[in-house]
Amino acid sequence: MSHDHDIRIRSLQPSDLDFAQEVRKIAGWNQTDADWLRLINYEPDGCFLIECDGGPAGTATTTTYGNKVGWIGMVLVYPDFRRRGLATILLQHCISYLETRVSCIRLDATPAGREVYQKLGFVDEYRLHRWQRGDGAPENPTIAASLFDGEKAKTLDTEAFGADRSQFLSKLRETATLTIQTDDGSFGFLRSGKNAWYLGPIVSSSNESGVEIIEKLLANCRDEAIYWDILEPCKDVRVLAEKLGFTKQRELIRMRRGEALPSERPERQWAIGAPETG
Repeated sequence: MSHDHDIRIRSLQPSDLDFAQEVRKIAGWNQTDADWLRLINYEPDGCFLIECDGGPAGTATTTTYGNKVGWIGMVLVYPDFRRRGLATILLQHCISYLETRVSCIRLDATPAGREVYQKLGFVDEYRLHRWQRGDGAPENPTIAASLFDGEKAKTLDTEAFGADRSQFLSKLRETATLTIQTDDGSFGFLRSGKNAWYLGPIVSSSNESGVEIIEKLLANCRDEAIYWDILEPCKDVRVLAEKLGFTKQRELIRMRRGEALPSERPERQWAIGAPETG
């Protein structure tokens, strides 16, 4: 990176939303304004904007779940500022923020970004894949009057995810289009995105509950595009996705820096919450 440029990192603010959505759109990602605002409001000190020569150049976010695990996401650099090391500076800043707060830092890396993360001390855990069905963005999505009992879901979700994310799920529920929950506490969210519907998170204690939740969520999607991010350990879920007409689109690598999460049950995570938040 050239040292002739004035580099500054500050907190990402709601007033930066236009820039954040611009770099998101260039990358082809799916996040809505509500997704960005949730990240900022949930972790106001841990979402960052990097400026180069006085103007916005890139973003990065972090999301913490107690003192166990923190997630790095939304690492985006505007094309005019690439190849200056700004993404690495942002990542190092996120690591510095998280390493005093949590024992494990995680992220979902593209194959192209994996080498960069390895140099920063991240190691592979397992892979996940995005599956897609249909075409076209959701039209005029509305929030359904569905119930979600966070306390009922807390124990199951904490066992599956490896950390307590009940507060984050409560915030996520506020903008979810539809939430389905079964008697055993299993649950799933359907959310709208800029490019497609998004299935997730979905956490289930049994095949019966998982299938029931997914079928009910999909019934609200019509023929529009749907994204479903499935962890590699969930073999039965991948088989179900194929039966339901989904095709595999891309691969990500879940990586961590620091301690592993020994209590995690990835096979119960039928859909992740999002690559930027786990």
